[in-house]
This record gives sequence, C-alpha cells and structure tokens, in this order.
Amino acid sequence: MSGTSLDGIDGVLSSSNKTLHAAFIAFPDALRAELLALQSPSENEIHREALAANQLTTLYAACVQQLLKDAGISADQVSAIGAHGQTIRHRPELGYTRQIINPALLAEVTDIDVISDFRHRDIAAGGQGAPLVPAFHQSVFGSATQTRVVANIGGISNISILRPDGQVTGYDTGPGNLLMDGWIHAQRGQQYDDSGQWAASGLVLPDLLVELMSEPYLALPAPKSTGRDLFNTAWLTQHLQHFGSAAPADVQATLTAFTARTLANAIQRDAPGAEAVYVCGGGAMNTYLMRLLQEKLACPVSDTGVLGVSPQHVEALAFAWLAERFCERLPGNLQSVTGARGPRLLGALYPA
Repeated sequence: MSGTSLDGIDGVLSSSNKTLHAAFIAFPDALRAELLALQSPSENEIHREALAANQLTTLYAACVQQLLKDAGISADQVSAIGAHGQTIRHRPELGYTRQIINPALLAEVTDIDVISDFRHRDIAAGGQGAPLVPAFHQSVFGSATQTRVVANIGGISNISILRPDGQVTGYDTGPGNLLMDGWIHAQRGQQYDDSGQWAASGLVLPDLLVELMSEPYLALPAPKSTGRDLFNTAWLTQHLQHFGSAAPADVQATLTAFTARTLANAIQRDAPGAEAVYVCGGGAMNTYLMRLLQEKLACPVSDTGVLGVSPQHVEALAFAWLAERFCERLPGNLQSVTGARGPRLLGALYPA
C-alpha cells in the first residue's frame, strides 16, 4: 500500500489477517515529487504517469522480494499480491478514480498472481470507491459488546464506525497528515512533523481554525470521500491569504488541530455512543495530534497496537484481505459505507 501521504510503500506478508512480516520502502525524492505533480493537470502527463507507474511497480516488487527474503519462503507459497497502487486522482462524482501501477509488470517480475484496481467496480455500482477499509476493520476490530471507531489517519483521514450488531458506517472525514506534511516541507524542508513536536511548539490560531472549518466538504452527509483533488497546497494557500503574518509554527499547530477537530466532530456526530477510538496510519505516531484528539473525545483514544495490529500495518493488511476476498470470490465493499448499489467483487486479476 502507498497512500496519500506519499512517503513510501508499506508491505505485509499475511495469513488469516495476521501480519507475519512487514517491510517499508521509502520513495526516492524524485519519484515522490513526480507523484505529487501528477495529482494536478500538467504537461505530457499520460507519458509521465506510465513511467512513474513502472518505477513505482519496481519498488512494489522490491518490497515483495524483501518480504519473501525475511520470511524465508518462495513465490509459489504466496497465493496473491494485493497491490493498490498510488492514487493520483479521485473523482467519484465524475465516475472515476485513478491509481497508477503496472500490475502486469508486477506479476511478471514476482511470478505471483496480482490483484489490483480495487476501487473502480464500486464506483461503477454508484459508490464512492472509498473508503474500502471499514469492511476489513469490522472483520479484525469489531466487537460484539461495544461500539468502536477506527480512525485511519494517513494523508486523508477516514473513520469506520463498528457497532455491536454488525452495522458498519464510515467515510473520509477530511485531511489527515497531508496539509501538515506539506506545510513543514515548505517551511523547514522536512517530510513530516516528527511526533508533532513543531506543532506543539506553536499556538493554535482560532480565527484560522474557523476559516479552515468552513470548508463545505466537512458538512456533506455520508457517503463521501476526498483526496488531494480538494485538500492541497492551493486550497491551503487560499485559506492562508488573510494570515500572512502568522508564525509558521502556529500554522502547523492549527493544521494539526484542524485534523483533530474534523475527526472528533465526525465521531461525536455519527458515533456519539462510541466506547473506544483506535487510531491507525502515520497519524498514530503524532503524539501532539493524538493528545488533541483525546482532549476532544470523552472515550479512550489509543492506537490499534493495543488490539494486536501495528498502526503502520493496518492499511496494507486491509488490501491483502481484499485480495483474499477476490480470490475467494467474495465482495469487498460495504454499501453502508460507499453508497454502492450493493456488494461487489473488487479487483482485477493479473496471473503470474
């Protein structure tokens, strides 16, 4: 899995929803810059997208080889690779989403069946194509006795509301790390705010927070999903135009508070009886963000590690699960989450 944070590839070798081994491969700076550029219209982008997809696929293959080496197993012992690819556009309201990868090349290089293109079938059925992780969250983190919320904080944040009766709802709540990452990179040349230390050194700007919270997407009813098509540098620049004298650390603090506020508001509105919130994704490593989220919620906030799954492995494990569902010819989406007309088999097979 490589997500909207654009930091790199998380891979897991799994069996029965358990992580056996995990690997991470960081994106080279040039590839990261190209993937970011492809989020917006640009010159010769079809050609550049194809080249980026091939380079990305080579890194996916390296991640697979690392997992096989660490586990001491051969390719023929693996049923399939679930390869999501890198989202560069997500426009379900226009009937499409775009994840770049070359799954045929991945199958050729690894000699393992590849399952890819998980989102298009849900969109074809009238759904948002995202988020797809709530079904997996229910299978691994659901409880028969309490309402739980799983908050995935990657580049974008999404929540899965898991109720004891088995009912599941969820949607993208808004930005996760992407605005914070983009700001600290622009101001300090760092890829991310380690533990939220820079944000914690600043002050939240109430007027700026109100300005950010005015984004219409936040008030839309579910099902809904979003991405860098909306929340990007241009969006932030527009909202910062009246705050030119703000200290950069204060802006970082406010962006962190914005992510915490949008998540907390969504949980309070749609899961008021939640008895626990479990966070996964890179945001779980942001100590300051986790503290802000806990301050806004009455129930305990922790990461998914307390349930036996590292917060860094959850999303990759989810796409391994989706690949397994495809192999078993079982649906992978939830109508209650994406708004699709019904359950659908997600993915496309590229045989070894």
